[in-house]
Amino acid sequence: MAVLAVQEIRRMRGGAQSHLMLGADGELYVVKFQNNPQHIRVLANELLASRLAALVGLTVPPCEVIEVTPWLVDHTPELDMELARSREVCKPGLQFGSRLVGGLMPGQLVDYLPDEQLVETRNLQEFAGMLALDKWTCNVNGRQAVFHKKSREKRYSATFIDQGYCFNAGEWRFKDAPLRGVFARNLVYREIRGWESFEPWLSRIESVAEEKVWAVAELVPPEWYGGDVSVLEQLIEGLLRRRDRVREMIEEFRVSDRVPFPKWVEGGEKLEGEGVEGLEWVHDVGDKRVM
Repeated sequence: MAVLAVQEIRRMRGGAQSHLMLGADGELYVVKFQNNPQHIRVLANELLASRLAALVGLTVPPCEVIEVTPWLVDHTPELDMELARSREVCKPGLQFGSRLVGGLMPGQLVDYLPDEQLVETRNLQEFAGMLALDKWTCNVNGRQAVFHKKSREKRYSATFIDQGYCFNAGEWRFKDAPLRGVFARNLVYREIRGWESFEPWLSRIESVAEEKVWAVAELVPPEWYGGDVSVLEQLIEGLLRRRDRVREMIEEFRVSDRVPFPKWVEGGEKLEGEGVEGLEWVHDVGDKRVM
């Protein structure tokens, strides 16, 4: 069941020209429309990748299919798209909505933290899990995140947003490259020491049940991919085949010129040096925990 949009609040930043809207359920949603300037398939990408991320235990905003009626569009002049030489009214119908982080009581919400606050992020280790998810889903954009804390809290938590360019955006084919789908600052990967740092998310991706992935795909409205079910089926079949290649793609990023994991130690070596107390061990490359 789609959530009915009842009011437009304001235009959001970003290439998809989303709008912040109030749903009939009382929640605020960042809504991407079918006729956004990027591609209609980014709506499907958002829903698929967000639900898959939640399935493996990563912190993403709850998302829903949002129904925007012709009446609301007709009576809201702000619901339009700014194109290169013209403006276009937002198309009514089923849209993608991502719950606004913080909701009606946002506390402090930012999209950038200084280094000293970034390293104190409560769930900093999830950036490793999100890297695995982005490699699996072929996110061709940089990894986006926002940081939120309640008014009396000292440390922020990261929420991973903007999955529209997963599956190679509107192309729906997997074209991998080592530096795609990664966060802009190496600092979030600094404490990655081996494959254990990617757990439990990596093993959950590798062992996710096919029926659960297909159940997520069934949630995508047909108008978001032109109504051709075979195209969606081909995408999901390719995604399932890639589960066993995620480690390979992470490894390609690891050995890239960016040197993202400076503390990485191959299986069984002792970790010595700055920031390490005593002796620690990492699992062998072939050792995988299955959840």
